[in-house]
Parts: sequence; structure tokens; C-alpha cells
Amino acid sequence: MAKIAYILLCHKDPDAVIRQAERLTDAGDFISIHFDASADPADFAQIMTALKNNPNVTFAKKRVKCGWGAWSLVQATLNAVQSALDAFPRATHFYMLSGDCMAIKSAEYTHQFLDANDADFVESFDFFESNWIKTGWREERLIYRHLVNEREHKKLFYFLYEVQKRLGLTRKIPQDLKIMIGSQWWCLRRETIEKVMEFTRKRRDVVRFFRTTWIPDETYFQTLVRHLVPDQEIRSRTLTFLMFTDYGMPVNFYNDHYEMLMSQDYLFARKISPEAKDLKRRLGLLYVAKGVNFQISNEGGSLYRFLTGRGRIGRRFATRFWEADSTLGRERELLIVVCKKWHVAKRVLERIRQVTNVPAIEYLFNEQDTALPDLGGIQNTLEKRHRHRRTMMRMLFDYFGTDKLLICMDPENLDLLNDFTTDRSTTRILEIECQFTDAYLTGHAMRVGLAGDHTSLETLQRLLPTIRNDMAFESDQLHDAQFENFSRMREHADADQNAEALTQFLSIPKDKAAEILQAHHLFSD
Repeated sequence: MAKIAYILLCHKDPDAVIRQAERLTDAGDFISIHFDASADPADFAQIMTALKNNPNVTFAKKRVKCGWGAWSLVQATLNAVQSALDAFPRATHFYMLSGDCMAIKSAEYTHQFLDANDADFVESFDFFESNWIKTGWREERLIYRHLVNEREHKKLFYFLYEVQKRLGLTRKIPQDLKIMIGSQWWCLRRETIEKVMEFTRKRRDVVRFFRTTWIPDETYFQTLVRHLVPDQEIRSRTLTFLMFTDYGMPVNFYNDHYEMLMSQDYLFARKISPEAKDLKRRLGLLYVAKGVNFQISNEGGSLYRFLTGRGRIGRRFATRFWEADSTLGRERELLIVVCKKWHVAKRVLERIRQVTNVPAIEYLFNEQDTALPDLGGIQNTLEKRHRHRRTMMRMLFDYFGTDKLLICMDPENLDLLNDFTTDRSTTRILEIECQFTDAYLTGHAMRVGLAGDHTSLETLQRLLPTIRNDMAFESDQLHDAQFENFSRMREHADADQNAEALTQFLSIPKDKAAEILQAHHLFSD
């Protein structure tokens, strides 16, 4: 059975470090601790005193002062790993942790998972070809020498960079290495760790190179593991669940995240808020529990994005320079059906096609696979459609040879509605207001990744009112926008009222509108 040596890098909160070490070792695992040499010596003494008699705890023999983005973090890890290798010959896996991490599965589950997956778990993506680095420096991290800590000596750090850049003082990457990048939270098998440590001892040229790269904790182990281990034995993912905000900061987890964390396909989570005392208590008990059945639904990331996105009002895209004076055409009429239940809008659209022969396109700004003609590639992705929306709509008018075109849109696309209604053409909007049962909202949550097959009833009960309120909020926004040509159909309105709304929207006789509404299944789920 797997026996884990946890590699813990920490620099504060000695009480939390002691509790974490005791929890992990109570289940029979090991821990090697590196406590930052720049931290309060009294804190380190407290940890040493509390854990000195625990045979499953060891400490890095040499402590270093750690700085973000610097080689010191890698060196601290190597020191803790070497101590673990020496102290725990029975350890089969080495798992990298921080003081903000906690287990979200039991030790029993964790050991069974590692036994069933004979592989190394480390994010390891091509440094230059992947999109792992979203913004900022890429090759500059490697080809220039970064001799001081960016956060401690910011002005000097960037001065030295500019000097090297102006003088062309670049350097070559070690020829036999393909640089990889990924999260620093890895879990590696013993034989892999031994190979990494042996490589580190023999290849001082590689160590010298990484010593002066920027943020080497995202590249050193990721590169060496891929260099030393066959690809089929590597799972390019982390087993630690972590998320980031829009501003690139780690998301903190709180007391009410317990069930969500348990259902994620990960073994640990980072970061647990210091204030989440009940969450820490429950997760601490969970690690040593026996016979716990975990239902994996893995909706955490999409659920977080949904909840944090609520209430953000504003234009997503500013007007591009090539669109500043563009227009769909003064004589043209764009008809937009807005409905949260896409299947309802599509049925109405099909009835309008049959009765009026107006060209109609379904959710072209929401569904990638919406049927569209070839418009020279502008239609290929949703991103391109949004970015070149006016150009694309002009091309569609020309393609169909019409001055009246009908499309569907989700009510969340308020930015697009605002843009089209400010055009010189005539834009008419028809909102189709539907009723939402709990069963429908549950299905919606699963379709968009906010819930899964194994999401608990308690989580759904908390989530459904939020989704319902969010849909009501989107409808309220449409009202508050006070669009000039705005009509509304309602699921529970009578036929005459809905026919009147269609008459106004389509500029057709009322008997034609009534004919469109003759299909009795329009609103059924």
C-alpha cells in the first residue's frame, strides 16, 4: 500500500503546522517540513518542540530564506525531499504541500487512489507551445539571468533585465532539455524523486541555469520529470484543487465549501482560509475516517465562476476601431428573440420561418455548432463572432439577400443587445418569458457544469435559488435597458396577449401571429 511522505513548505502559523503534521501522520504517513529561515525563530522552535518525538516527522537539514519567484523555493523543496528520502525508506510517494493545503479525501481513499494509479502526477506542459502562461513574460523568464528577487529588489530586478536586453546578453537553454511548466503542487513516486535528486547532483550546469531563471518552482521539477520519466507514466495534472480569481489571486475556501471540496476529483485543496475553523475541523476528521464514500461531481470551477460573475454589469467589448463607423444598414431590420430556454426560442423561430419566410438563425453568439454559411472564417469561433459581430451580421444580411433577419440570443448577452440597438438599422427585441421549475433548473445546472450527477441535495438546494434569481436578474436588466422596440411573450399569458406581442415584433397581421402560436408544445420542457 502507498505510504506518502508529504513535503511541507511553510513560513507562518506554527499551531496550524503542528496540527497539519499530526493529522497527516496519525494515518501512518510521513512529513518533512521546511520552515522558512527568514521566519520568526520562536515559531520554528515551537514546531520542533511539539513534533520532536513523532517518528513520522522530519525537518529539512538546511533551511533557506525563501522568496517568491526565486530559486530558494526549489532549494527548500530539494532540502526537504532529501531529508524525507533519508528518514523514510518506506515512503512510496512524495507529495508537495503548503501550509494552506488540507486533505479533501480520507487517507484510505488517497492510498487506494495512488495504488490504483502507478504514475507521477505533475502538471508538465510545453513552456513555449502551451497556453499555461496567460500574461506577462514567457521566454524572458529563461533567456535572461535574474540575479535578485523581484519582490525584494523590484527596481534593481527590472534594471538588470533592461541592461541585458539592450546589450543582447541572452543565454541558451540546456540543449538536451525541453522546458516544461506547470503547478508546483505535485505528487511523485519514490523512484522518480530519486532520479530527480541524482540528476540534480550530477548536472550542475542545469542547476546553474535554473538558479537564475524566474519562477523556477513552476519549471524545475516539471522539466526534469518529463526528461527522466516516460510520457505514459506521467499524468499532467495536479492532485491539489486550486482556483484563481480574475486578478490571478488564489481563491480561499470557507466553511460552506465542505461538500463542494469533497466532491472534487482531487486529494487536497489550497487555500483554506485561516477563518474557516469549522472547515478545518471537518477536513481534519475526514482524513483519518474509514469507509467514506466519495461521490465525484467536479463542478467546483464552473460553480465558482458562475457565482462570482453574478451582478457584474457592463460592456464586455468596447467598440473596435474598424467598427466605429460601421452599420448594418439604415434600411435593414434585425429581429432578436431573447429567451433563457433555448429549445423554446428555437421552436418559436421555426414557426416564424414557416409562416413568414423570414431568414432565421438560432443562437449564433452562444452555440458554437449553430449552422452558419461560410463567411470567410469569421464564423469559425464564438470569440470571432463576438469580436466582429456587426461585420458578421452585415455579411449574413448579404448572404440571405434580405433586409430583415431574425436571430436568437441568450439574455446574458446584454452587451450585444446594447450594441445592436445603437446601430443605425432598426433592431426589434422579443423576450420570451418562461417559468422555471426546480427540475428544469437542476437540469440546467448540470448542462452548464454547475452540478453533476453526484451533487448532493443540500448543495442543489442552496444553488437553485441563486440560479433562479440570476435568471430573474437578467430579465430585469432587459426591462431596465428600456429598449425602444421591445416586446414580451409570457408562458402563462393568454393567446391574444402573446399574439399582440408577436404582431408588434414582426410587423405582421394578428392572424399570422396567431397562426405562429398554434403549436401547443411551444413552451413544454
